[in-house]
Amino acid sequence: MHPFIYLASQSPRRAQLLGQIGVKFELLPPRPDEDAEALEGHITGELPTAYVERVTGAKLQAARHRLRASGLPAAPILCSDTTVALGRRIFGKPIDAADARETLQRLSGKTHRVITAVAVLAGTRTHIATQTSHVSFGAIPTDTIERYIASGEPFGKAGAYAIQSAIAAWVERIDGSYSSIMGLPLFETAHLLRQARVRF
Repeated sequence: MHPFIYLASQSPRRAQLLGQIGVKFELLPPRPDEDAEALEGHITGELPTAYVERVTGAKLQAARHRLRASGLPAAPILCSDTTVALGRRIFGKPIDAADARETLQRLSGKTHRVITAVAVLAGTRTHIATQTSHVSFGAIPTDTIERYIASGEPFGKAGAYAIQSAIAAWVERIDGSYSSIMGLPLFETAHLLRQARVRF
């Protein structure tokens, strides 16, 4: 059994969620010379689920190379990626306030999908799972969107929002996994970790 894993993520939410279920982990974030954002580039015509699974796999391979080069002791590696989709359109992390505004205006009053893929590499075996949840927003007033953007909360988050933030006041319904919408589906993650023989 493995006593700990490497978390190849810069997300404090994923670290919080792993800690919630008692997983011991060490952070394995991208090095300063790595362009982690480049791994999240879109391919024209790619469907949202295929996109998030491809990005998760790319992050996992980058983390494997990082671990090999580091000289750190071997242990399973966990990677994850989350995207927001409305129909075939993928809403990633907003590049600026205008992008965040357009995203939130498009999601307002509609039901969108939050798709999270998680992968665990243990030895030569990769275990992967994907979870899709549906989030319905009520009509979000323009001034609320502007205040939310001014708070800085939309930046660095797929779909320009965090479910655990003030925007929750406009979430009418969730169908799926709350932890997955935060960034890590705990039920699926626990199953993968058991498959990878991680003790927690």
